[in-house]
Amino acid sequence: MTFTLAIVGRPNVGKSTLFNRLVGKKLALVDDQPGVTRDLREGEGRIADLRFTVIDSAGLEEATDDSLQGRMRRLTERAVEMADVCLFMIDARVGVLPADQVFADILRKKNAHVILAANKGEGRAADATILEAYALGLGEPIRLSAEHGEGMGELLDALRPIAKEHEERAALDAPEIDVDVGEDDEDAPRVPTRAKPLQIAVVGRPNAGKSTLINKIIGEERLLTGPEAGITRDAISVQTDWAGPDGVGVPMRIFDTAGMRKKAKIQEKLEKLSVSDGLRAVKFAEVVVVLLDVEIPFEQQDLRIADLAEREGRAVVVAVNKWDTEDDKQDKLRELKQSFERLLPQLRGAPLVTVSAKTGKGLDRLQQAIMRAHDVWNRRATTAQLNRWLTGMLEQHPPPAPGGKRIKMRYATQVKTRPPAFVVMTSHPDLVPESYKRYLVNGLREDFDMPGTPIRLYLRDQGDKNPYKDRKSSQPSRLSKHLKKGSGDR
Repeated sequence: MTFTLAIVGRPNVGKSTLFNRLVGKKLALVDDQPGVTRDLREGEGRIADLRFTVIDSAGLEEATDDSLQGRMRRLTERAVEMADVCLFMIDARVGVLPADQVFADILRKKNAHVILAANKGEGRAADATILEAYALGLGEPIRLSAEHGEGMGELLDALRPIAKEHEERAALDAPEIDVDVGEDDEDAPRVPTRAKPLQIAVVGRPNAGKSTLINKIIGEERLLTGPEAGITRDAISVQTDWAGPDGVGVPMRIFDTAGMRKKAKIQEKLEKLSVSDGLRAVKFAEVVVVLLDVEIPFEQQDLRIADLAEREGRAVVVAVNKWDTEDDKQDKLRELKQSFERLLPQLRGAPLVTVSAKTGKGLDRLQQAIMRAHDVWNRRATTAQLNRWLTGMLEQHPPPAPGGKRIKMRYATQVKTRPPAFVVMTSHPDLVPESYKRYLVNGLREDFDMPGTPIRLYLRDQGDKNPYKDRKSSQPSRLSKHLKKGSGDR
């Protein structure tokens, strides 16, 4: 069990830059403008042999009302309370500001362990600020350069005593465990565990209610929400045990992504970075929940997002949010299903669930749909089953013979799952039309109960089975013998 380090401070002092250095990846978005980070982002930090959980927080603002800045401040204060140690960062180039004094007083009251760090402290220009920092009453400041990696050794020395204290306390509280854990069967379906939870990405247009939905799932205000569109910027992940109607909790890591608008409307560099971060979350997810707004469902951008998830080979669940605001639910649901089948034929059979992120209604159905989609995504068929199926498909509808060339399909096998991928050995694979490939894919989807999941079908040349095709005969033909005999007679 590792300790938790929260990085706090005014906007634009370099918190996200230090977070990225500690986790060793560019997870948090970084830009010159202040206020880029809004949500709490967690990662596994490391300095030398010391490992810990690090939290990147929004810049501390002086606002205390219900404005966006006020909500960001409350979220940061919550991170301070839940962390074992806080790293309070100031900007060594700017100096100690009155806001730094205010936030230093708050930190002293809310957390027992506070480490003061003066970032951007490279060069002599920061010497005066380092002396000013003593007035904050948080002890000797550590001189850092998050961008260049300076001061990491001093930070390590400051964290070691806290890590040791945390380990001793955790050892006293830890229960006795005596369980023999065997190795997992690699061929068995993947069962989500705490170490390897089910990865879910929630995607959609701005203001569809993605952050509100995830907050309702985990049962706490973990993500920043509000009426403003485009609040979320980073792809933030939260881990939870999501219990279904049976009460059994499934370990899941849920990614909240930034709202994705049409490419032509994206002008700012920061929004481009946010959308790229969301696309990366889709690539790493196992199940993608495409969240729609019931008032404007299946707009062009929604269709693009769903198609992207399918092309990336992810299991897809379509959820329609704000269902509590709909009056004529039966007619609306019928209309949604018809639109889904017409506009997204590549996801035919994928679950469509109505939910209300505000009230929490429909979350049980959403959890069941996610688990069902994940199960189908992991489904495997035996080669014997597939060959019987292929024989039936060929008898029902034989492949065409373009240019008079007969296409012979010998056998089929499944080469992988997640998503299910199949190989059919055939002659002239390049001549098989796309319509016949769709016929086979639809047959796999229907006969092996794989609704909605992406299916990959590959056709491979079985090779010519005639062993004498390229073999030259060592015996002269009858015609050559006859010609030789005739030439000798002359």
